[in-house]
Amino acid sequence: MYKVQTVENAVEAKKEIDMFTSEGYTKDDIYVFAHDKHRSKHITEATNTESTGIKEQGILESMGNMFNSRGDELRSKMKAVGMNQAEADAYEEELDKGKLVIVASKEATNNNAKPF
Repeated sequence: MYKVQTVENAVEAKKEIDMFTSEGYTKDDIYVFAHDKHRSKHITEATNTESTGIKEQGILESMGNMFNSRGDELRSKMKAVGMNQAEADAYEEELDKGKLVIVASKEATNNNAKPF
């Protein structure tokens, strides 16, 4: 199970992250997506939330993202935290508009992606 919120800025992101933690999600269960890599990294670091990587996606998918467009990479990462393709497409469009997508997901940390 996962929950998703879209927000306009880091202040709103912080409020949503606090709401998710009050609902029982840990910071390791919360992911912040932004279309700009630097913005995403900055907000993730500032809020002590998780970034999607090998743990969520598996080694092959993570390596494949090195050759994908940013939109493809984001959709892949959103699918790794529990979204289906249609949801990932819709939320990636929100990212195109400059919004942030906050995902609280227990599914990602329970993915147990195997590297081989």
